[in-house]
Amino acid sequence: MHDALPNTSLIAHRKALEAAGIAISLVLRVPAPLKTLADQVIRSASSVPANLAEGHGRSGRDRMHHWRIAYGSANEVDTHLRLLVGAGAINGSRAESAINLFDEVRAITWRLLHPIARPPKKAR
Repeated sequence: MHDALPNTSLIAHRKALEAAGIAISLVLRVPAPLKTLADQVIRSASSVPANLAEGHGRSGRDRMHHWRIAYGSANEVDTHLRLLVGAGAINGSRAESAINLFDEVRAITWRLLHPIARPPKKAR
């Protein structure tokens, strides 16, 4: 199959689901003054696996568009989690687990967005 996805996309989706689950569970009991930030964590964390999955079912520029959104959302949730840790609103070690998983997702997604160029085939 010419346009088949590399296996890394499935790994990215699995890791994104795990990271999103951790991130969402962390912010369920955030104090009221930080609730809007917690809501952003939920939205951005759930966007990562959702856009990886949607991109997986698309082709061409549409596929890349969804993967770019997933990459950006992973950056966003990373920042929100760090802010909440800094404010003392969530557990730092659990947040670090989610942050590390989102970092792995970003690395895999980067490779999906920037595949290694193959040299052109030589004419016989």
